[in-house]
Amino acid sequence: MGIGISTLISIKAASLFIFFAYIKNLGFTFLSIPFLYASLISFLVALASHPSINLPMLLGKSSDGTFPIWALIIFSPYLYFVRLFSALRRKKSGEPPYSEVSEGLYVGGWPSTNEKMPPGNPAIIDCTCELPRVMQVTGQAYMCVPTFDTRSPQPADIEAAVKWGCRKRAQNVPVFVHCAYGHGRSVAVMCALLVALGMAEDWKNAEKLIRARRPYIRMNALHRKALEEWSKHRLSTPKRNQQYSVSSAISSDAPGRS
Repeated sequence: MGIGISTLISIKAASLFIFFAYIKNLGFTFLSIPFLYASLISFLVALASHPSINLPMLLGKSSDGTFPIWALIIFSPYLYFVRLFSALRRKKSGEPPYSEVSEGLYVGGWPSTNEKMPPGNPAIIDCTCELPRVMQVTGQAYMCVPTFDTRSPQPADIEAAVKWGCRKRAQNVPVFVHCAYGHGRSVAVMCALLVALGMAEDWKNAEKLIRARRPYIRMNALHRKALEEWSKHRLSTPKRNQQYSVSSAISSDAPGRS
């Protein structure tokens, strides 16, 4: 599965604490305090993002994709670090901000600006808990499935996102599923959506379809486990190459997000 976010942030927390101790020993006690605070926040995030806890709501992201002031203040060492790191990593990779995996279906990274948004005013399924929503058009359909990086949305969250996405496609609205880079969390949701829309027989074939359009995707064991659980507990599974039923998408979806 590789190194998860809890391990990476733990290393960051330890590094910040060592730096705090070093500066304090030099006699700069006041200047060392921000490093101690950043270390404590990093440790808290590492704990909350561990698979055995997995508490993305800790960061305070609202259902509309915004962060309350208290969250921005308390978790600023982590939230702003993630934004900077994401921007630098994406610039270095040179990867397109999004990829169209099928007509009207897009998967990609965090749209930090409106220019990185797919065309057609798409409905957005946001799989991040650490990055804010970028407002494009007033009234734009939006759903947040808050998930830590390298972790997976829960099967129930995948199902909710799939139903919501199916309803938008039934209304002929494009759907854009994104996480930080468009490699893991968003791909897991898009795999399920492709299956539900009848464009792939199962999530494994859906992954191959996505990889053909976006070569650098890399789902881990947690994503695959969640998709397996989602597949087992779905109410129905469309046949291969079967056209998705618009009426069933609307009738099976309970009233919810618009």
